[in-house]
Amino acid sequence: MKNLLVLCGGQSPEHEISIRSTRNILDAIDRSKYTITLIGISRAGEWKLLSEEKLPTEITDQGELVSLHPGASGGCFYSKGASLGHFDAVLPILHGPNGEDGTIQGLLKLMKLPFVGPGVLSSAVSMDKDITKRLLRDAGLMVANWVLIQKGDDIPTYKNINEHLGSVVFVKPANMGSSVGVHRVTNKAEWSHALSDALKYDRKVLVEQSIKGRELECAVLGNDKPEATGVGEVQSGDFYSYEEKYASESHAEIIIPATVDPKYLPALKQTAIKAYRVLDCEGMARVDMFLTEEGAILINEVNTIPGFTSISMYPKLWEEAGLSYSKLIDRLIELAIERGS
Repeated sequence: MKNLLVLCGGQSPEHEISIRSTRNILDAIDRSKYTITLIGISRAGEWKLLSEEKLPTEITDQGELVSLHPGASGGCFYSKGASLGHFDAVLPILHGPNGEDGTIQGLLKLMKLPFVGPGVLSSAVSMDKDITKRLLRDAGLMVANWVLIQKGDDIPTYKNINEHLGSVVFVKPANMGSSVGVHRVTNKAEWSHALSDALKYDRKVLVEQSIKGRELECAVLGNDKPEATGVGEVQSGDFYSYEEKYASESHAEIIIPATVDPKYLPALKQTAIKAYRVLDCEGMARVDMFLTEEGAILINEVNTIPGFTSISMYPKLWEEAGLSYSKLIDRLIELAIERGS
């Protein structure tokens, strides 16, 4: 039996999605192989020891406080003065800032604990959409054209943006996931509101051209020799918003496998793996792409801790490829221990 630490919640707007992902992982994990300790991180940053049976929709004041003792011989995590013991691996199911951006990864690395998912550098650069685009572009991969706006900059007019990127653009916080703070802008009236809202979430905002193409996603798994699944497709009309991703009455349609002309599949998988390697990913990532009518493949973004909710693409793609949810978790833990050894 391996001792596994699961971290959930977190300080980002994706707190609730983290808990939903965690519930699905706890339901799927093979209990004959793992002893699980569950720690929730509140929106305020408090670490709490939780019971699986009473996992709430939001981490608040329930549960015993957990303290961290890096380098302690009896284990790094303590509650009520007692060590929680040694952990063979950590599964950080923390989406967004302060969880997916290299911060938790750096902490776990300092504590010499193997963890699932990419390391510090990869997590940080993949979280920042501006840096991601620059690295992918310099590696010869195609991305949508964009303009970067930072707090304190002179704000371009919608007319300026229109002339450079076209009449339809997407405004996105650079360091956020699940379409939080993202807006589709089609006219001057929408421009100021979209930019103001996106700047609430980050000091850096991307304004991207709209790409006419199919939204395809590919799941990648591995360390030195990553493997990719086939592709799934998101059909959501104009914009795959946060509500469309997670609302119970979402009108978005997830198609697995996507009905893509077979001639494009090798290039899509190769592009996903190349993006994964360019960003120095390990463990797992979901690579989101556009496929245009002309057959061009553009990278939209790379998600290093993809969702594991009941409707999430990453585990569903691997299930379609023949790897069950529980076996996928096994493989992710094996990769974490392999890298940490």
